[in-house]
Amino acid sequence: MTSTKWVYAFEEGCAEMKELLGGKGAGIAEMTRIGLPVPPGFTITTQACLHTLENEHEFPTDLWLQVTWAMESLGDRMERAFGSDRNPLLVSVRSGSKFSMPGMMDTVLNLGLNDQAVLRLAEKTGDSRFAWDAYRRLVQMFAKVVLRVDPGLLEAVIAAERSGEGVDTDPELSAEGWQRVTRSFKQIVREQSGREFPQDPWEQLELAVHAVFQSWNGKRAVDYRNACGISHDLGTAVNIQAMVFGNTGWDSGSGVAFTRNPASGEKMLYGEYLGNAQGEDVVSGARTPIPVSELGEEMPEILASLIRIATTLETHYRDMQDMEFTIENGKLWMLQTRTGKRTAAAAVKIAVDMVDEGLIEKAEAVSRILPEQIDQLLHPRFDPRALQELEKSGRLLAKGLNASPGAAVGAVVFDADLAHRMGKEDGKAVILVRPETTPDDVHGMLAAQGILTQHGGATSHAAVVARQLGKPCVAGCEALKIDLERRLFTVNGTTVNEGSVISLDGTEGRVFQAALPTIEPDFEEEKDLQKILRWADGIRKLEVWANADDGPQATRARHYGAEGIGLCRTEHMFLGERTAVFQSAILAAADNNPAEFQRILDEQLLTLQRSDFHDIFRAMDRLPVVIRLLDPPLHEFLPSLEALVEATATLAAKGDTGDEYQEKKRLLSIVQDMHEFNPMLGLRGCRLGIMLPPLNKMQVRAIFEAACDAALEGIDVHPEIMIPLTSHVNELKVIQPLLEEVAQNVMEEKGITISYKFGTMIEIPRAALTAGEIAEMAQFFSFGTNDLTQMTYGISRDDAERKFLLAYVEQCILPKNPFQAIDQIGVGRLMEIAVEEGRAVRPSLEVGICGEHGGEPDSIEFCHRTKLNYVSCSPYRVPVARLAAAHAVVKEQKEKEQLVPA
Repeated sequence: MTSTKWVYAFEEGCAEMKELLGGKGAGIAEMTRIGLPVPPGFTITTQACLHTLENEHEFPTDLWLQVTWAMESLGDRMERAFGSDRNPLLVSVRSGSKFSMPGMMDTVLNLGLNDQAVLRLAEKTGDSRFAWDAYRRLVQMFAKVVLRVDPGLLEAVIAAERSGEGVDTDPELSAEGWQRVTRSFKQIVREQSGREFPQDPWEQLELAVHAVFQSWNGKRAVDYRNACGISHDLGTAVNIQAMVFGNTGWDSGSGVAFTRNPASGEKMLYGEYLGNAQGEDVVSGARTPIPVSELGEEMPEILASLIRIATTLETHYRDMQDMEFTIENGKLWMLQTRTGKRTAAAAVKIAVDMVDEGLIEKAEAVSRILPEQIDQLLHPRFDPRALQELEKSGRLLAKGLNASPGAAVGAVVFDADLAHRMGKEDGKAVILVRPETTPDDVHGMLAAQGILTQHGGATSHAAVVARQLGKPCVAGCEALKIDLERRLFTVNGTTVNEGSVISLDGTEGRVFQAALPTIEPDFEEEKDLQKILRWADGIRKLEVWANADDGPQATRARHYGAEGIGLCRTEHMFLGERTAVFQSAILAAADNNPAEFQRILDEQLLTLQRSDFHDIFRAMDRLPVVIRLLDPPLHEFLPSLEALVEATATLAAKGDTGDEYQEKKRLLSIVQDMHEFNPMLGLRGCRLGIMLPPLNKMQVRAIFEAACDAALEGIDVHPEIMIPLTSHVNELKVIQPLLEEVAQNVMEEKGITISYKFGTMIEIPRAALTAGEIAEMAQFFSFGTNDLTQMTYGISRDDAERKFLLAYVEQCILPKNPFQAIDQIGVGRLMEIAVEEGRAVRPSLEVGICGEHGGEPDSIEFCHRTKLNYVSCSPYRVPVARLAAAHAVVKEQKEKEQLVPA
């Protein structure tokens, strides 16, 4: 029986093996394959991780044998032996899942050292300080990662040693200092974990691999995957690699570099470097590194080599790369390459530039832009005039590195737990302020509006994660003096306490002591974004319409690229100052006064609605406009039952039974008569139109008078009247002829004929199941997926989200909130039935979606597969929907290509 292969030497892998080797392992293997300078090693597969986690943390039976063989082979290549005190092979143990998760899982460096090997390393290198620095790093990382010792206790030892020796930075500590630190670390390990630091390198390795596997299910990793939509069933690989050392002296060092600027997208080598340091020093933020460009002043040949390798990797992968490197005694080693995380602005610029450079095709450029990145680009920004005024008035607190762009305003909080509690649970806007962030802060970073750090550079943990999450970040703001115990920071003589409001300008790296106003970005000025969206328009098959209730909203929707109005909610036209007019009509109907009811409709509401519709038709010249007739129950436009009961009781208690009391009592009687136990399932939609025909007839007259007037002005109008809440075809057979008669009468009166449609909203399961019958009357369907979801699940959205639905998602009872993304198995099946049966009767049936799902990318992909004609969403989501509709086509084409035999 053939045993499973759990371990792959770097030479055995390639870029296409991410699923098995993780992104890091596949990247290292590919760099090895194309001949770049990579320290040798091997990868334990993601399948080994999943097997271990699923079997009570027991390794597969033959895994350790394969690891032993691989380690012996690695030792032969390096002419060293793992576990030897005389000639020790030292390795790093790093995680690496299919998708990049910066800092979310665990790493241990210098594994293989012990009390004897450190002496041999010092003797062999002639550098006792280097050897003890390497050993203390192993003990420190092993204590934190494997034995779960509080890292603050360890950092305090180093700080005390620096103070004792009178130095400011770690590289200045002496060999004796690091020796004392290491002894203190081992004592802390003994006290905190109840065991000694292991002296057997093989035990170190086994415990470290277990720890990396277990970190896949650590809180920070789970939180990150939830935030980024990464599956929890992928597992992590473990990469075991021969150590190269950046801390052997000032002709050594470590760095992180991007082949393009990850914040702006500019084509340049961008990154940071620390001399006499290991890689963890660069990304941790504990020391502020220098720009990688300055490496040329110290080691010009190394910089030239790094630039050549960067060009090779970007050309090879056809994408911007994020690289880790180490220089050991003047030799450059590449430790990692992966697709670089980037801001939304950088993603768009890089995609467009790479098309212009001939590296990628337009379809690939479109597929690389995430829908949420479009959303980020259209987020509000700080008003530049307010920024200038605050700078002049001295309200600029400090400047740091512009680590991740954007605008954020919120209350200062100093720890991740409080940020999570206030931001996620209480819904308050907070800014997380830390000396530097670590992976343990991720849950707070997710909940915060922005991140501010005292230390760290543009490739620090805070910067990388903030760019991934699309959150503003100002890093390396060294002027800040943070006092975590007193919950405050001081800067340039100003004290800012926890809870005080600050503003972060991540684009320029500025911090202000004020809540700055924001402005909407200029969509037209986003030239590269416009180009991406035009390319997307050339790919997608779904049309993208918008929900708009007045002329300005329709104009904005068209500005963002909407190709029609998929939902105009006429009830919104009765709000504000008009509510009183509509209330008078409702009361007339309730008083059984049809003449007064009709008068108010004809003399007041008809005029108001006609004007509104005319504005929308003018804005949407040549494009279709779907107008939904009144949907909510009438009592929603009247004072609440509770308020009227309280008001009448208060007046009665005062003995005030005059005119005000009588009017309140009259209103109360009407509202009590209209009151329903479940208004969502009551007298609303087409039911209201059937029971009170003059109301819908007035609305249709207003629509057609406005459309005919607009047409006479030269505007090309295409009104589509949507009858809501249909459950039975007979409802349409009653109401639709009455409304079509009004339409014909108006066109005769105006002396013009316009094209129009009558259709219905599919939001009741029965309507979806009898769509063939309904299509005999309706010329179009529009799915109202909010109500369709409520009625399919038998829940009220507001009550469910408040009481149990979010818990259902967190506990994996439901995979997603069905009000955020279409439940494709349940609600989606009803939609498929409606489309199939409706078009079987009426092949030309136009079908769209107008619920909130119309702007959600996964739901848009489903609508594409279901062959809808269009999706309709809010005006601000139109660019997102345009992109997502193109993504659906690209994904479908790739899936078809994979099915074609080679």
